[in-house]
Amino acid sequence: MPRYALLILPAFNRVYGESAARLTRAELAVFSARALDVDVVGSEETRIGGVPYVTFETARPLADADVALLSNLSSVYVVFGMEGELLRPLAMRPRDRLSSDLITIQKYAGKTNEHFTKLLLNVTALAGDKGLGDGLSVFDPLCGRGTTLNQALMYGYDAYGIDVDGKDFEAYTGFIKTWLRNKRLKHTAETVPVRRERALVGRRLNVTFGLSKEAVKAGDVQHLTVVNADTLKSRDFFKPRSFDLLVTDAPYGVQHGSKGGSGLSRSPLELLRQAVPVWAELLRPGGAMGIAWNTYGGTRAELGEILLDAGLQVMEYPDFEHWVDQAIVRDILVAHKP
Repeated sequence: MPRYALLILPAFNRVYGESAARLTRAELAVFSARALDVDVVGSEETRIGGVPYVTFETARPLADADVALLSNLSSVYVVFGMEGELLRPLAMRPRDRLSSDLITIQKYAGKTNEHFTKLLLNVTALAGDKGLGDGLSVFDPLCGRGTTLNQALMYGYDAYGIDVDGKDFEAYTGFIKTWLRNKRLKHTAETVPVRRERALVGRRLNVTFGLSKEAVKAGDVQHLTVVNADTLKSRDFFKPRSFDLLVTDAPYGVQHGSKGGSGLSRSPLELLRQAVPVWAELLRPGGAMGIAWNTYGGTRAELGEILLDAGLQVMEYPDFEHWVDQAIVRDILVAHKP
């Protein structure tokens, strides 16, 4: 059987790096079940020359399209075909269409690891009917300073977010406008107040950009919208069935808590019980919702019940649970909207 090896990217975060190979195996299992034309069998963590790899076998050789899909694995650096003791690099074609510093340049306390953000987006997309296809719209209803939004933009998707924190909104607005100018991308960007019956209810950042003037003229543009308002009021700013994917990292109760109507709480469940039904209305049929959360704040069964009650079908995915620090053990739950 053909054998392959995935060279694992060194993680900026040492703790995440220790989990990267195991998480890559779980992510690879989702790609195998939901996207690849050939089944992956016998994946394992392997050290070659003292460097961590994930190795696996397939029933037949990977097609170019399969290698292109695997190029998007969140922690993969190179895909190799194994020929005895030799490794042959395969031509990778990741979806990324923007400079990687869009993801890496921002540094702040509480930022979600960018490899994990990509993993969460990947496995959520693969639960949707369109997979990792073109032209998707991604919504992060707790977007903070935009890590998920930036990863969606990297893939060529349209990105939408909402967050109640005014400082995060201002920080992300300043960052993305500066980044677009520095990259000399043809764009428009404006921040406007949002009013209802003359009362100010939020602020909205609207961005449209293309990779070149020619692309913009041809209509090949991406859209980014971020609203500074309460996520429970998302329906006031976005129409039902607007998004293919909803991808979010729920508050861990450590860095900034979660607000579910009765003050600050360490558990995200109170917030999610109120928010998930609102978020589910914004998903298109065939779309998917992926939520990362701290298991110390609620069990998989409890979160699964919230998603089921909102009319979603919870996916039977591999184990993505991993240790972050003494107060956070993070996991992922993904659901499909019929």
